[in-house]
Amino acid sequence: MKTSFELEQTLYRALDVSAIKNAISGGIFLGDTRPVDSENEDITINTITISTDACPQTATSNINIHVADVETKVNGKVHMVANRIRLKALSDKVLNQLRITQFTGMKIVPMMMSVLDEPSIHQHYANIRVDWNIQID
Repeated sequence: MKTSFELEQTLYRALDVSAIKNAISGGIFLGDTRPVDSENEDITINTITISTDACPQTATSNINIHVADVETKVNGKVHMVANRIRLKALSDKVLNQLRITQFTGMKIVPMMMSVLDEPSIHQHYANIRVDWNIQID
């Protein structure tokens, strides 16, 4: 049976390619290993659920793409807002990579996407939630 750790490693290997690594200014991190003070464009991977002792196994993982906010003026005041252009460009690259990667004995389906705010560090991140169907041990 697969574990959440193995799924995270599988996603890491799928995204640890030049098309992704060259597109971001930072790194790809598993779980909570992203440096707290990172100002880089980073990708984090975690698994939030996985069934155990059943075949097929099902699971859900997150891929978070972190991007620094940009300044904008509204009514003469400076506000920090999501860098939507950059978030979209990186999300498109990640989704494309997931769609072309072959996962032996496993199927991955991007299910949901949202953009979330991290106001304390002036960043937003695109959260891509993927579902797994795992047919192998």
